[in-house]
Amino acid sequence: MSRQVVRSSKFRHVFGQPAKADQCYEDVRVSQTTWDSGFCAVNPKFVALICEASGGGAFLVLPLSKTGRVDKNVPMVCGHTAPVLDIAWCPHNDNVIASGSEDCTVMVWEIPDGGLTLPLREPVVTLEGHTKRVGIVAWHPTAQNVLLSAGCDNVIMVWDVGTGAAVLTLGPDVHPDTIYSVDWSRDGGLICTSCRDKRVRIIEPRKATVVAEKDRPHEGTRPVRAVFVSDGKILTTGFSRMSERQVALWDTKHLEEPLSLQELDTSSGVLLPFFDPDTNIVYLCGKGDSSIRYFEITSEAPFLHYLSMFSSKESQRGMGYMPKRGLEVNKCEIARFYKLHERRCEPIAMTVPRKSDLFQEDLYPPTAGPDPALTAEEWLGGRDAGPLLISLKDGYVPPKSRELRVNRGLDTGRRRAAPEASGAPSSDAISRLEEEMRKLQATVQELQKRLERLEETVQAK
Repeated sequence: MSRQVVRSSKFRHVFGQPAKADQCYEDVRVSQTTWDSGFCAVNPKFVALICEASGGGAFLVLPLSKTGRVDKNVPMVCGHTAPVLDIAWCPHNDNVIASGSEDCTVMVWEIPDGGLTLPLREPVVTLEGHTKRVGIVAWHPTAQNVLLSAGCDNVIMVWDVGTGAAVLTLGPDVHPDTIYSVDWSRDGGLICTSCRDKRVRIIEPRKATVVAEKDRPHEGTRPVRAVFVSDGKILTTGFSRMSERQVALWDTKHLEEPLSLQELDTSSGVLLPFFDPDTNIVYLCGKGDSSIRYFEITSEAPFLHYLSMFSSKESQRGMGYMPKRGLEVNKCEIARFYKLHERRCEPIAMTVPRKSDLFQEDLYPPTAGPDPALTAEEWLGGRDAGPLLISLKDGYVPPKSRELRVNRGLDTGRRRAAPEASGAPSSDAISRLEEEMRKLQATVQELQKRLERLEETVQAK
């Protein structure tokens, strides 16, 4: 009587393939800041990464196609006055990115198609309200213009970017210590947070109520990360009392014991989890190590199944994760990471090995598209909605660039930002240049007169 030993899964043989040298982004000075965020954000148009910068905080935005060596004078987004700690692309507008910084502000930027031609110093909106550095920014997955930020003041703020106003605030009474991670549920109705007080909380942000919480999901003292996964479950990464790295899966209705708890290794880097709801695969990328582990989550015990591990020689300083609509479906690519080295950004494609060139419907169910399901007002009014799904069968066609609309009170900042972003000089800029030209011409004329007088003096002698 034969017994099936190996669990059958179409993702059992998924493998990671690093990009060739000419498809990487070379000579980028990745930030040295000791902060446990990914330092990289990607979408189907751009790759953004936090860089070392003199005189404040900056991050680099490059069109995906602009691979190879990056010019040292490439224009950057450089409006923050202190190092940038986290960046996130808007899921409903591929030209809009948010950044959180040590200068206690959150800024929202609009990147023109084709990338920057001049340094971008003026954001569309500056969101001020935190009293300490802002280490986490996260867009609402389905509501338009809703952005969450978490600071080292132990406060979570939810903003309506369209008005620049803080619409919700979760104060230090909810999180008495530093917030390590925040993740939205798929429909945006709940957030899941991990905190230095060793608790993981599930919160309804509009009511400011803690729906469920788990004390010490991992016994160790190092930071814990928590993300929502499928079917009302959350996944946490952390450390055991013996400092071994762990991954655990929890049912949010029964947080007393984990559905699955696995010990991985004794490395010291925090594990950053990335969950793909289309395939139910979670990828764990350790900061400071050189591997990406991946697991499949199922609805039956043992729930969390180890698939494989991608390893390379060089350790990763950060990691970006491409949304599903940015992948190459004709190559059976189910995920793509952007690994940050010290001076390089390297794409890594996760692929299911298949011989057929036909569209693989079982690998690519309808996925989250770029259109919001709700307005900010509808979400604040109590409505929740899952993402609007699109098919990738005929490939993803990006929509036309959408302008981020802000209300009248913020329009002045936007108008100042527009000329720099687009590279087209405004009337103010032209008048300043003309004034400088007149001054230069006057200086040249004065120097010419002095030269003539000196020549006359020499001839007289």
